[in-house]
Amino acid sequence: MFTLSEDQIAIRDMARDFANEQIAPYAVEWDEKKHFPVEQLRAAAALGMGGIYVREDVGGSGLTRLDAALIFEQLATGCPGTSAYLSIHNMSTWMIDRFGDDTQRRQWVPRLASMEHFASYCLTEPGAGSDAAALKTKAVRNGDHYIVDGQKQFISGAGSADIYVVMVRTGGDGPKGISTLVIEAGAPGLSFGANERKMGWNVQPTRTVTFEGVRVPVENRLGEEGEGFRIAMAGLDGGRLNIGACSLGGAQAALEKALSYMRERKAFGKRLDEFQALQFRLADMATELECARTFLWRAASALDAKAPDATQLCAMAKRIATDRGFEVANDALQMHGGYGYLADYGIEKIVRDLRVHQILEGTNEIMRLIVARALIAQGN
Repeated sequence: MFTLSEDQIAIRDMARDFANEQIAPYAVEWDEKKHFPVEQLRAAAALGMGGIYVREDVGGSGLTRLDAALIFEQLATGCPGTSAYLSIHNMSTWMIDRFGDDTQRRQWVPRLASMEHFASYCLTEPGAGSDAAALKTKAVRNGDHYIVDGQKQFISGAGSADIYVVMVRTGGDGPKGISTLVIEAGAPGLSFGANERKMGWNVQPTRTVTFEGVRVPVENRLGEEGEGFRIAMAGLDGGRLNIGACSLGGAQAALEKALSYMRERKAFGKRLDEFQALQFRLADMATELECARTFLWRAASALDAKAPDATQLCAMAKRIATDRGFEVANDALQMHGGYGYLADYGIEKIVRDLRVHQILEGTNEIMRLIVARALIAQGN
């Protein structure tokens, strides 16, 4: 768990090289222009990053969750928002690969793995965020179709995606009344709101998705009716690891920028990296990241092994990695002084991008709730 194999080192280095060459030089400009980097995402997919832990018979790379964590961390050193969208796309693609039948897998996954098509995950609603089991979007059976009505909010990639993995209510209240449908772009009655004006993550579009009488073939349902909440939560276990890895990557880049700045900047006749107080802060930042990284790897290994406590560990890892990642990036900004507040240095973008990681894929308060419930259940 603590030493990477030669293959994993090669995967990590490949992802970092890609981030350095294809993402980092353009990240600030993409952020300013709210540019969705389709070309670079497809270039990443050509290297196997469009379906990282998807099975190989439908075009995936067949790698592990630990491999994925290595990839998303390194990509996030170039741009956390770009890496995070790729994480969401991978999560959605995996859900179809894992829970779809053979026809569904072969229909949708190859074009998602190559990123010829993009995917969005649709769970959150205007009135159902942390309480996801309270979602209201309805899918009423009508012969061999469902008629879908409702609205999803804060959907990454919405309006640019080709495939929407949507949690809908096909039964009564609560989680047992939820099913999962795959809805394709262009379906009559499917529409999108304006691109949200956000604090960060400007490289990926975020829109409301509205369904008004959208007819969806029953054959587009993943699994059986009533299994949708379980499917959604299974996707989020991996998604939480991925977003934690993105936080680590962004924070690592911020730490590296701080180290570089402190070697060059002088105050009171000394380089900043010669002040012991700042050396101690650097040491603490590096230690916090390494602790979070090590624990994230443990959680990823547990998910790969299908360990009974994997969900609990993924929640722990997500909270630790996103909290520590944001704090380290914020400390790096502080160490830049006024220059850290300027867009040209790239630090303030990292801070803005990482802030939302403490909210999405389940807020960090919900992560605590998941862990607490598991502990109480074990005690009983």
